[in-house]
Amino acid sequence: MSLLSVRGLTRDFDGLRAVDGVDLDLAAGEVRALIGPNGAGKTTLVGMIAGRIAPSRGRVILDGRDITRLPAHRRMRLGMAYTFQITSVFTGLSVAENVWLAARRRVRGAGLAQAVRAALARVGLEGRADQVAGDLAYGHQRLLEIAMGLAQRPRLLILDEPTQGLSEGEIAAFQALVRDLAGEVTILLIEHNMAVVMALAERITVMAGGRILAEGTPPEIHANRAVQAAYLGGDDAADC
Repeated sequence: MSLLSVRGLTRDFDGLRAVDGVDLDLAAGEVRALIGPNGAGKTTLVGMIAGRIAPSRGRVILDGRDITRLPAHRRMRLGMAYTFQITSVFTGLSVAENVWLAARRRVRGAGLAQAVRAALARVGLEGRADQVAGDLAYGHQRLLEIAMGLAQRPRLLILDEPTQGLSEGEIAAFQALVRDLAGEVTILLIEHNMAVVMALAERITVMAGGRILAEGTPPEIHANRAVQAAYLGGDDAADC
């Protein structure tokens, strides 16, 4: 049974159809990448899944429950966590305080401090717990957001451009983290770094023009001529 199912999800903005009848299924424990050119509808689709954008039509089902009309905070309580494309940490608070605020949505009592420490350790920020979040380098703020997501003990973790601004070493650490989480958490990864996508995703969903263009394993997507033409750059796809 799929942990997440999307059926006929559609969103119109002032006569413009940003997402057009998308169906999507994510199995429990799967790492799925969502890719596509700018304007493909990825951010709008993920916004509808996370409850930040109301769909014009269609349904979002989490673990067999229709959550289409639930607000974002209710979806978080059901085990969905979302990191933003643009960092959204509380810059005036410490690193640990940011994670504490995220963790308290799902964790109570004596386990809260442990959840904070564990989340920071998992992303390599345990040594920066007392640092003011606004003083972190941009890449470390991205890692802090991931820690905030993990602290909520999600069943579904949506990562929107998580490697943006990370150094090569941080990207390698991020990939190790996702491999460690695989099977434990279902991950939906929206990412432009094709090397990261090809290395991490079990399956890839490609969007173009608000619709699903293709789905398949990394080798299948790499060989798909329609995907090469729409996104991977034709002959340049061999370099991905």
